[in-house]
Formats: sequence, structure tokens, C-alpha cells
Amino acid sequence: MSSPFRWTVHGDGRAPAPGEVVRPDERMSWGRTVGMGLQHVLAMFGATFVFPVLMGLDPNLAILLSGFATMLFLLMTRGRVPSYLGTSASFVGVVAAVRADGGTSAEVTGAIAVTGVVLALVGLAVHLGGARVISAILPPAVTGAVVLLIGFNLAPVVAGVYWPQDQGVALVTMLVVMVIAVAGRGMLGRLAILVGLVVGYLLSIVLDAVLGPITAPDGSGVVSAHPRVDLSGVSDVPWIGLPLGTPDAPGLHLPAFSASAILVVVPVVVALIAENTGHVKAVASMTREDLDPYLGRALAADGIATAVAGGVGGSPTTTYAENIGVMAATRVYSTAAYWVAAVVAVLIGFCPKFGAVVAATPGGVLGGITVVLYGMIGLLGARIWVENKVDFSRPEVLVPLAAGIVIGVGDVTMRYAGGQFGGIALGTVVTIVGYHVMRRLAPREVTPPEEQSPPEPSRPEPSRPESPDRAAER
Repeated sequence: MSSPFRWTVHGDGRAPAPGEVVRPDERMSWGRTVGMGLQHVLAMFGATFVFPVLMGLDPNLAILLSGFATMLFLLMTRGRVPSYLGTSASFVGVVAAVRADGGTSAEVTGAIAVTGVVLALVGLAVHLGGARVISAILPPAVTGAVVLLIGFNLAPVVAGVYWPQDQGVALVTMLVVMVIAVAGRGMLGRLAILVGLVVGYLLSIVLDAVLGPITAPDGSGVVSAHPRVDLSGVSDVPWIGLPLGTPDAPGLHLPAFSASAILVVVPVVVALIAENTGHVKAVASMTREDLDPYLGRALAADGIATAVAGGVGGSPTTTYAENIGVMAATRVYSTAAYWVAAVVAVLIGFCPKFGAVVAATPGGVLGGITVVLYGMIGLLGARIWVENKVDFSRPEVLVPLAAGIVIGVGDVTMRYAGGQFGGIALGTVVTIVGYHVMRRLAPREVTPPEEQSPPEPSRPEPSRPESPDRAAER
């Protein structure tokens, strides 16, 4: 592609013919392209503004930065990898852990920025050394375990913070998300989080009008009588302006750097690598193109976008499966549609009043959403295991992963004179280091042939089936 801003019109500019696709360097008519861009905005919208709320950050700033991040991604991948960068769910658990230890929003965004730099460096290494660099260090067994422990580490946040604020609304919201996600067809099924949030929000407003204030814990755990939806501060917020946020969800601000917060957040790099790699491969299979040469660029672009977001007080980014689903359903992979979506997101980001309304989302609604969402994040790790046929009959796989997962999910902490180290960070270290060490300590006689050293070239042996984990590591 000679220019990321030059597209040829596909066919007659309408829907692709049966068996055909609109390729990344093609577009439909501009009217249809704008419509497709708006579909991508809807697909990313629910998660992109819910996750910042869960992290105590400004949703408006997140929407704004997602637009800029997508533009950067399209430029760095030279328009070959159509994808939208929305707020990453993988950070929600580690941010909750940082805040539970007294971390401030500035320390949270500082840790996010550092994590982005680490991811960008990984992207550079992959670009220079090839995609095998990732597979050697983070085989599917390890990646799945880290993603699983990050997701399930969030369970106490649901049970102790969100759900108790309004159990009835939480239950209804959860059921709505489940039904829409399973029974919804087409675009509706991909908007389950957004639909659940809207239904729960409106239900909370109705209950306030009919039943009055609720007596329940607030976000800090203090029991009091208060309205479910507090919109008192919305009227003072302008329609157009910079996303400055609220005291509870600060917008633009400078980061602060705390070693303890960074140690907790940086392990999320493993999940981001898994997400981006999976998404690039999914797009490659749909567009029938070899995108491995662009994997390093994709990782670096996401890393830079996350580092910039953290540097200005915003939420981290990642490539979005929701938008990949839209492409799969429509067979339209045009990057022109993503440019439209990015521009629309930037325009929405400059509406602070919208952000104030979103920030007022009741805790019960968040409880209903997160009880499904956090479990889904964790189960993505199990999905990685299943898809790659990870062999848990091998003790060198089972034992270190089991230890790391329990440490991460149970928030096990090691304390020492200068501080403490535990939870997700400790679980990730035990999983990665333990896996590679145990693999090399495993006796040769009990190690499957595919885990042993390959035979000398001068003494060839019949080829044997290779374990997905071992194949990935090489």
C-alpha cells in the first residue's frame, strides 16, 4: 500500500459480492464507509467507557485517546492491519489491586505508562527478531495462566465493592448482559455490555423515583441512605471542553511513578501480548494475508498508545475483538472505516457532559456487568489452553501453573523489610519463571519426545507429532 490514506473503491461501492471481501486498502462508497465507521464506534463503545469507570479514570478521556490510539496504530501498521484500539480490560484487576493498597490515580496512570513502554520494547524486539521471540518466552501454557489469574483476581472486587451497593439492580443487569450476549443476533449480541449498562442505569433512575434512596454501602463501603444515581454534578459540566474528569474519576493529569504500583501493573504486558497477537492472527485469517511481519509494529503501536495515555492521565489501550467481530460479520476490512470511527471517538471525547453522565453509573449496575465481564476475562486464559491443546498431564506444566494461579487469584503476598510483593505480580513471576525452570529440570526419561533436544542432523530420526507449547517456544 503506497499510502494509508488512499483506498480504491471495491466493486460498485456497495456490499461485497458473495465470497468476496472489502480489503484493507479498499473502501465502499463514502456514505457506506461512514456508516461502517459508526458501527465500529458502537462496537467499541460499551467496553471503552465502562473499563475506565471501573479503574476510577475519566471515560471521556478514554474515548478521546482511543481515537488517537487507533490513528497511531493504523499509521504504524501502514494500513495493513484493520483494528480499533479501545480501553484494555486486562488492567482493571491490577488497578483495583493498586488502589486497594492506597495507590492514587497518578500512580495508577504512571504504572500504565511504564507498562506501555515495556510493551513497545517488546514490539521492537519482535519486529527485529521475528514473532518466534514471543512464542519462546510466553508459550500458550504460560499466557493462558497469566490471563486467567488476572481475570479471576477481580472476583473480590465484584463481591466486596460493586455487588453490595444494590443487589437487585446488579442481578437484573447481570441477567440482561447474559441474555443479550447469548440470544442477541448480529450487532446486538456484541453490545451486551452497553445494553446492560443502559438498562441498569434506567432501572436505577426509576427505582429512585418510585422507592426513594437506597440504604446500602457506597463505593468506599460506608453504609448510608443515598440515591442510586447522583446527577447533581452533571449540570455544572460544559458540553464542549477538555476531558478534565471529576474528583472521583480524574481526567487529564500528570502521572506519578511508584515502584510498588509498577510491579503490580507491568505483568499485564503478558495479557496484552496475547490479545494483540491473537487479534492480528484473526485479522490475517479473515483477510487471507500474512500479517506476521506487522506483529511487532502492532505491539509497538499499542505500547506507545498506552504509554502516551498513561502520560496524560488516561486509560490503557488494546486491539478490540468486538470490532474484529464486526468485520467478520460484514466482510468489510477497510481501514477507511476505522479512520471514520477514530475521528468520531475524538469528537465524542471533547464532550465533558457525556463523561459526567457515564461517571455517575450506579455501583449496582457495575456489579451486574463486572460479575460477567471479570469471569470472561479469566476464561479467556482457559480458552488459550484449549485452542493450543496444552498438556496438563505433564507435571512440569501443571505444577508451576497451579502455584502461580493460586498466588494470583488468592492475592498471596510476600512481605519483606522494604515492602511487599504479591498478587498478580508474584503469580505472574512464579508462572513464567517456574514453567521454564521446571521444564528444564524434568527428567529426560519422563519428558515427552517433543520436549527433548532435537537429534543431531547427521543422525536423522522419523518425525514425531509436536506439542503446541513446544512448537510455539521454538
